[in-house]
Amino acid sequence: MRPTTAWQAMAQRPTGFLVSAWPWRSLAYLVGGVLFGAAVTAVFAVVLAAGAVLLLVLVGVVVLAGLVLAATSVASVERRRLRLVDLDPVPDPHRGPRAPGPRAWVRHRLTEHVTWRELAFTLVSATALWWLDLLVLGFCFGLPAVFFEATGPQTWPWTVFGVLVLLASPYTVTSWAGARGAMTRTFLAPRDLELQEELREVRASQARFLDSFDAERTRIERDLHDGAQQHLVSLGMTLGMLRLDTPDGSPQSELLTQAEQQLATAHRELRSLIRGLNPPVLADHGLVAAVEDYAGRFPIPVTVDLTLPQRLPRKLESTLYYVINEALTNIARHSGAGSAAVRGRYHADVLILDITDDGHGGVDPEAGSGVTGLADRVAALQGRMRVSSPVGGPTLLHVEVPCRFA
Repeated sequence: MRPTTAWQAMAQRPTGFLVSAWPWRSLAYLVGGVLFGAAVTAVFAVVLAAGAVLLLVLVGVVVLAGLVLAATSVASVERRRLRLVDLDPVPDPHRGPRAPGPRAWVRHRLTEHVTWRELAFTLVSATALWWLDLLVLGFCFGLPAVFFEATGPQTWPWTVFGVLVLLASPYTVTSWAGARGAMTRTFLAPRDLELQEELREVRASQARFLDSFDAERTRIERDLHDGAQQHLVSLGMTLGMLRLDTPDGSPQSELLTQAEQQLATAHRELRSLIRGLNPPVLADHGLVAAVEDYAGRFPIPVTVDLTLPQRLPRKLESTLYYVINEALTNIARHSGAGSAAVRGRYHADVLILDITDDGHGGVDPEAGSGVTGLADRVAALQGRMRVSSPVGGPTLLHVEVPCRFA
């Protein structure tokens, strides 16, 4: 999986990331944090002092309100800067006012929770974050420079220490940049309550997607069972009657034997397809039994270690079965693996699944692979999916889905 954050790049390729752009992006993020943070601190200090003085004539209230609103601009810049160390964009959680005009805009902004959270982030950034950025940069580059300037026979240990600090600087800079980026995302990313109607509509759309998928799968299974399968049975009976009128050992008999073999193969494949669309074992015995049944028929060895306290809700059960089914199918078709494993646990209202294989890896969800469809199904359950697949393997597909039993 292509890394989307500086942390992921460093964790996936501890040495290879040194020749990538991530260390430089992290350095630019911290340098920009120092420059921007210093400027914001200076401006806010001046405006805050002026507002405090002008409070005596009530004009300071307007100045301080402007300071609060200015924090939204600071947050907007920080969201853009975050793209240096985190490629996943942070949506702007602000919504437009319902009434036109600047007064309505100001009133709306001052009543939004995100505005005050952005003000808190601006104050934290001004009092701590950019100072820590400066401290990290000073340790990584300023300290070695001081040691290198020292001369004399007694200073060589400090020179060696300076070299070690400088060599470790890409990891130090990237680690702090990743931590700072994660903190920024925590402050500035939208909350569920702020998304309100849009979030509810997305969830309703996801629920409709799952319902339509289940209905379409049931329709296809019924059509295959009542249509194509019955036609194959009828064709088999016709071939059987034709067999009675065909002399043994004749060329027609040999062709008839081949046709019967091909028909039997087609019938087995159709039954397997129907069973995969709507497996009876899933409806009768639940997810664990269905996964074990499918793994028992899989072309490569699959270890199943799936423990659940009870039957899952029907929609969740069927969707997770097809996620596991499709993931194992992708392993058999594309990974070159000799074995696979499905492990799952239920903990704290979250169902956690890990699907692994020992194949050649290199799965890239952004390349339009089948992993994208799996991620969409998991997202429809308000869950999340992560893929770790370095070149050479192994591949891990990690799924977390919220689940509460009745």
